[in-house]
Amino acid sequence: MPETSHPLNFRKSSYSGGQTQDCVEVADAPGISAVRDTKDRAAGHLAFSSAEWAALLGAAQHDL
Repeated sequence: MPETSHPLNFRKSSYSGGQTQDCVEVADAPGISAVRDTKDRAAGHLAFSSAEWAALLGAAQHDL
């Protein structure tokens, strides 16, 4: 899993729609993107390399 020494500033994902509680938060740092569950922030986050994140978003957009 990619790691970063940069602080992660999470924001609500635009893919979460109008939901305020049941959403995903994302953060970007040089070379990585991270995601976490808004309802369980203490559980931590998953980090993806830039290539992995691009592939994930591409697959998600393709399936919409």
